[in-house]
Amino acid sequence: MAVAETQLYAKVSNKHRSKSTSALLESLLAKGFPAHTAQKALAATGQKTIEDAAKWLHSHCNDPSLDDPIPQEYALYLCPTGRLHNHLQEFWKESKRQCGKNRAHEIFPHITLCDFFTCEDQKVELLYDTLKQVGDKFSHSFPTSISLSLHSSTSYLGFFIGDSHANILKEFAMAFSSEAAALADCHVKPCLKQLHLTLAHKFYPHHQKTLEQLAKCINPEEACQWVAALYSRDMRFVHYQTLRVLFQYKPQNIDELMINTGDFIYVDPRQQSDVSEGWVIGTSHRTGCRGFLPENYTERANESDTWVKHREYVFVTASRLFTRSENEPNVNLNGEVHKPNMSRRVNNVLSLQNATLRRGVLVVRHGERVDQVFGKSWLQQCLTADGKYYRADLNFPSTLPKRKDNMKDFECDPPLSCCGIFQSKVIGEALLDQEVTVSYVYSSPSLRCIQTAQHILQGLKLDQKVKIRVEPGLFEWTKWEVSRAIPKFMTLMELAEASYTIDTSYRCNFPLSSLVPSESYEEYVSRSSVVIKQIITACPSKGKGVILIVGHGSSLASFTRPLIGLPARDSSDFAQAVRKIPSLGMCFCEEIKEENKWQMVNPPVKTLTHGANAAFNWRNGIVED
Repeated sequence: MAVAETQLYAKVSNKHRSKSTSALLESLLAKGFPAHTAQKALAATGQKTIEDAAKWLHSHCNDPSLDDPIPQEYALYLCPTGRLHNHLQEFWKESKRQCGKNRAHEIFPHITLCDFFTCEDQKVELLYDTLKQVGDKFSHSFPTSISLSLHSSTSYLGFFIGDSHANILKEFAMAFSSEAAALADCHVKPCLKQLHLTLAHKFYPHHQKTLEQLAKCINPEEACQWVAALYSRDMRFVHYQTLRVLFQYKPQNIDELMINTGDFIYVDPRQQSDVSEGWVIGTSHRTGCRGFLPENYTERANESDTWVKHREYVFVTASRLFTRSENEPNVNLNGEVHKPNMSRRVNNVLSLQNATLRRGVLVVRHGERVDQVFGKSWLQQCLTADGKYYRADLNFPSTLPKRKDNMKDFECDPPLSCCGIFQSKVIGEALLDQEVTVSYVYSSPSLRCIQTAQHILQGLKLDQKVKIRVEPGLFEWTKWEVSRAIPKFMTLMELAEASYTIDTSYRCNFPLSSLVPSESYEEYVSRSSVVIKQIITACPSKGKGVILIVGHGSSLASFTRPLIGLPARDSSDFAQAVRKIPSLGMCFCEEIKEENKWQMVNPPVKTLTHGANAAFNWRNGIVED
């Protein structure tokens, strides 16, 4: 048993266990479910309906932890609703768009009254009783409105609660803590420090001014009904990342995980170092099962997306100025407001259409490479005894471009697969459909990048109009080269003779001879920063087209972050981020010339996702048993 799980068992092993007599539990027992798993299912689903609990039990029938006596963790939050909540959600959305995600985006708007604590599954109903009793006790003294004052620092932005109102909320939290200890045998720690409603946390200091301007659009005196809500989470995955599944995946091997669209997956970043590129190992929130899954079938979710809302106490004051009607927005667990005609108060909203009006930089990873599919020994699979190339699989390219030197140079400088060629053309066609004007194209000297750029231009119908500038400085971090040496790339003349649209007159910013094997991370970051700035300078600022840069997975962060003013990631975080970038993954930055800066916005086209397609031998399973 892992040390962490042993500690969790210790928290609950010596507590007295009492039987629940709730109608929900009795119904589940009548269906034949064991008492301890029935109680676990009720706690995991918020004790709402028999159907929810029974569905949870059926989904977790293969969960190896189903019989483990590990309870949920619970927290008591005070959450705003009504117009104040709507404006907070506007801030959440706009701050994320303009400044990127920060820690506050992980959870919906709230004031923490009692931080997370454990409660045995069979005693959760007693927590509900506690919330109602304490709520009733304070309903008459609860303030008609809560005083909120904006506070800002280099890493925090939020509303502080006025002292007189904060004292009432602290008394409420302490009363809940005392009653929970007496009724449910829970150790609850009330929040007695400065109470606050966080707007942004752990953001980059240079975003402080922008966040403050957005926060000033929020009127803290807006009509609001406050709700004390009890939430729970699975305590085993507190420090994990949460992923949301975008596409269904059916396992092809016994160690892979079945996932459905909308599932949530818990992933421990510390356990991913030995996992194959493009895959992660995680635990399904829906089933409790663990296995491998394709990373590009997922996206990052918020920490609170898997939390369960159990019960809430609505403080209805005598001076409440509004009642909820059909015109009020519905608020879900994640605090999202569904009101299509809600007016916007946040200025400076930028449209994607600006991508064609302003100068932009589109950084794209190359398409699928042959060794990604067929392994490092791909060349041996398609060479005849006399060293001639033949197409051993339809995903191999039909021909290879001619190289004057050894054909084995393709091993360290592999071409695109046929699927990679298709991917690149599809992206080019999508850019054409969106009327994106590409004025300049830069590519890493890697053959796969040059081919990707060529086929994107073909999809754009620009392959006869725009030439590719081969820039050695765009090559990936050389430490990742397996051969520990700089690959021997095709020369510009070889590329031109192979019918690639190469700008042979272009003089590179970073000579090929300056690339050093196994460069340090700091050297790579410095190289990338210098090269991207030189490229921007070389392309006239009066132009309004897009500069297309075709590089590697590492290019998306290393070339865009210095452009928008962000520091480099830590090398370990950088490596984790690069692993998640699929073929043709892209980032898009646009210039705000009047402010002399660049910002990252949504790319002009959607991402390209597809499933695996394994090799097939008709003899196996068709003719032979």
